[in-house]
Amino acid sequence: MKFPKVTIILVTAALAFVLWEQSQSPSEPLDASRFQNLPANPAERGVVVDYVVDQIPSLCEQTTESSDAREACVEQSESRTSSCRRAVYDRFPEIIASEKMFRDLSINMMNCLMPQSGVVQPAS
Repeated sequence: MKFPKVTIILVTAALAFVLWEQSQSPSEPLDASRFQNLPANPAERGVVVDYVVDQIPSLCEQTTESSDAREACVEQSESRTSSCRRAVYDRFPEIIASEKMFRDLSINMMNCLMPQSGVVQPAS
C-alpha cells in the first residue's frame, strides 16, 4: 500500500491556513458611517453582510421584550446566518456602490435572519 503523501500535504496545508487565519488580528468593528458615501467609496458585498450580521443583537433587542425572547432571537438568527449569506450572495453583486443597493441588501438580509410572522400586530 502506498503512503498517502498528497493527503498528508493537503491536510497540513489546511491546518497551516487555519492556524494562520486564527493568528491574524481581529478586524475593527464596522461603523455605519462606512456606508455613507457608497458611490465614491463602494463596499464589498461581504462587508455589508458582515455589518448586518453584527447588528443581530441590537435588532433582537429592538424586536423583543423579554431577555429570554431576546436570547432565542439571537440564537435563531445566528443559526440562519450561513443560509442567509448564500441567498444574499446569489442575489446581489459583489460591489455595493449605491444607497439603493445597500438598502435592498440590508433589508433582504434582515428579513432572512429575522423572519416575521404573517400576522400584523396592531400598535398598542
